Amino acid sequence: MEVENRAAGTSAKSPLKKIILVASIAAGVQFGWALQLSLLTPYVQLLGIPHTWAAFIWLCGPISGMLVQPIVGYHSDRCTSRFGRRRPFIAAGSSLVASAVFLIGYAADLGHLSGDHLDKATKPRAIAVFVVGFWILDVANNMLQGPCRALLADLSANDQKRMRTANSLYSFFMAVGNVLGFAAGSYTHLYKLFPFTMTKACDVYCANLKSCFFLSITLLLILTTLALTAVKEEIVSKPEPGTEDSDDSSASGAPFFGDIMNAFKELQRPMWVLLLVTCLNWIAWFPFLLFDTDWMGREVYGGKAGKGHDGKMYDHGVRMGALGLMLNSVVLGFTSLGVEFLARGIGGVKRLWGIVNFLLALCLGFTVLITKLAESARHDGLAAPPPGGVKAGALALFAVLGVPLAVTYSIPFALASIFSNTSGAGQGLSLGVLNLAIVVPQMLVSVTSGPWDALFGGGNLPAFVVGAVAAAASGILALTMLPSPPPDVPTSKNATTPSTIATFH
Repeated sequence: MEVENRAAGTSAKSPLKKIILVASIAAGVQFGWALQLSLLTPYVQLLGIPHTWAAFIWLCGPISGMLVQPIVGYHSDRCTSRFGRRRPFIAAGSSLVASAVFLIGYAADLGHLSGDHLDKATKPRAIAVFVVGFWILDVANNMLQGPCRALLADLSANDQKRMRTANSLYSFFMAVGNVLGFAAGSYTHLYKLFPFTMTKACDVYCANLKSCFFLSITLLLILTTLALTAVKEEIVSKPEPGTEDSDDSSASGAPFFGDIMNAFKELQRPMWVLLLVTCLNWIAWFPFLLFDTDWMGREVYGGKAGKGHDGKMYDHGVRMGALGLMLNSVVLGFTSLGVEFLARGIGGVKRLWGIVNFLLALCLGFTVLITKLAESARHDGLAAPPPGGVKAGALALFAVLGVPLAVTYSIPFALASIFSNTSGAGQGLSLGVLNLAIVVPQMLVSVTSGPWDALFGGGNLPAFVVGAVAAAASGILALTMLPSPPPDVPTSKNATTPSTIATFH
């Protein structure tokens, strides 16, 4: 993993195969997240985690994202390691993900070894191990994903088309990871490949989760190793004592927080509008991403979580929602590969983003129609599978939502990289600031969606309607206020803009 130290004044586009290698890390990361979505609920029930703890656990994602990505982005912009600026953080993040997944998978076993009783519903020591592992996992994922996207921008060498292609590939590999994760999670006998995973403290669900996590760790470490050994970065020299950079870095005891404040003060109008459009976009997305399978089980199938007939219908609905997520991931993957083509055909990335936000608003509005059709087909209010047409409509809605999701996963990050190049800001810190426009809406939705839904009698539709309004507002702002990025300029091999140089071996 040595780094080639070239003259700071050189700049060159990297071959596409190197960008593909770095982007493929997203498949390993998303594999693990998909496993959590499909397998974590029965595991949480096995540990006996109370509802109040569950709310605390799920808040760790946005909280860690709000703190970790800007900090990691700031330090990765200034890292002078002989291994490069981004690669040390990517390697550390991958290692922490592996450690965290081990803690989560073996929480029941470690709790039992520490004194938890198997005959008691709540296992406090196992819960403690699980919470620690879950927090580490969120921190590690934020440490990993920010530098990955920043490295993709570095490898693009100020070429806007290459930046958009790199982020589209990252989105594509996220979809690949989703498909692999949902497929592995749906196979209930995977634990037989690793018979040692089933123990006194770990039943079939737990053993299957362990086995899936083993596969996800293996995939992530293989992809990370391939990328970090094949792609090499330029060494960033330490500032000489007495220079302006050296004085700036030592002028404050907490330079990071000063730079964060300066980053916000010096943000130009394009970046502010991008943050606003992104914030509204994610206010629209999070209600559905958090409660999509619950909507299928509760509103479409009319069930309730628990036992009996209602519980059985709810489980059927959740499984049908999982199938919808699989279809969503497939469409997400194919659309990600065509984002650049769609943007050219429609007339630019900002127009494409605006149009798909209106598509998102329309789909979220259709959840009301699908729910009412399902309710009207039920006799005497009893939970029952919806008619075939309603079921097909719900699955089609999941699939169509893969189109705006592919744009959401790629275009905002590409625009942030382009705008940061124009203003001279660091890629890592700029992407960290953009992440704030994602995690703040997530925290807002997590805290307010429950009381908001309860205000209208419960269910998920009130939050979905708010999401539809936010998506429409995001589309209007994208079309009317978001500046178009500067026109693509071919990158010369002898350009003088400093950037990361990567070589493939």
